[in-house]
Amino acid sequence: MKRQKRDLSQRAYKRGYTAGVRGKSKDFCPTEHPDLRQQWMNGWRDGRSDNWDGIKGVSGIHVTSHLGTA
Repeated sequence: MKRQKRDLSQRAYKRGYTAGVRGKSKDFCPTEHPDLRQQWMNGWRDGRSDNWDGIKGVSGIHVTSHLGTA
């Protein structure tokens, strides 16, 4: 049986969050689709904020584990 794909907007948010936590530039957004780009940017902003607050590495595991559940 095939697995259902995750919601594309949720995936875009999670990937943006990961890029933000890792300190990547917002110019690395991989999509041009307006809705997915907005979700990626929202995730990136949240990830950068968490990075600045020191929530990264082992201390950020609890944050990324909750991103998969909506």
